[in-house]
Amino acid sequence: MKSVVLISGGMDSLVTAAIAVSESSETYFLHVNYGQKTSKRELESFERICEFYRPQGYKVIELNWFKEIGGSSLTDANMPILDHGESHGIPFTYVPFRNANLLCMAVSWAEVIAAERVYIGAVEEDSSGYPDCRKVFFKAFDKAIESGTATSTVICIHTPVIDMNKAEIVSKGMELGVPFDFSWSCYKNDDIACGKCDSCQLRLKAFRRANAIDPIQYYVKEV
Repeated sequence: MKSVVLISGGMDSLVTAAIAVSESSETYFLHVNYGQKTSKRELESFERICEFYRPQGYKVIELNWFKEIGGSSLTDANMPILDHGESHGIPFTYVPFRNANLLCMAVSWAEVIAAERVYIGAVEEDSSGYPDCRKVFFKAFDKAIESGTATSTVICIHTPVIDMNKAEIVSKGMELGVPFDFSWSCYKNDDIACGKCDSCQLRLKAFRRANAIDPIQYYVKEV
């Protein structure tokens, strides 16, 4: 079975990649640079993950229009990345309809190479509150794939970590021997993780609850 795996470089997508490799005969890794502020570091993480797992193929796609339309502190130079707890409701780091765009590219590639699965490391329970990380969204997207691809095409979205909390994802990664030191979660920095943004805080809490040591460096490691 062939699979396309969306890999941001974060720990959720890293563990998802490990699961996909264990479940697939062939894997194809896809990374998208959509103008995020830590794109350089995330690309480095992707490249190292590819070197570790050696997929049958990989691609990096440049997608500039998220940066052009703005509306997210991940892509908009005029919007700062807030520290954990400074925003309420849907956070400013939400990139509007991002996962739909990423899945469209992954499904297109999957259809070209006759892959049967597209893996994405979305987490519903313990994420930052992004609406496009919910199971209901992925179920709807499966219906869109069924309606919008060739009749001979059978592609399903797989979200193997969606029901896990972050600590469970760390534990699963430890079980699978994933290289957590290759992953990057910080929204602010490219060199040393800030330790204060939502993503850093979720990651730090996860490793602490899993009784594991996070191998990356932080400016602040308080939770």
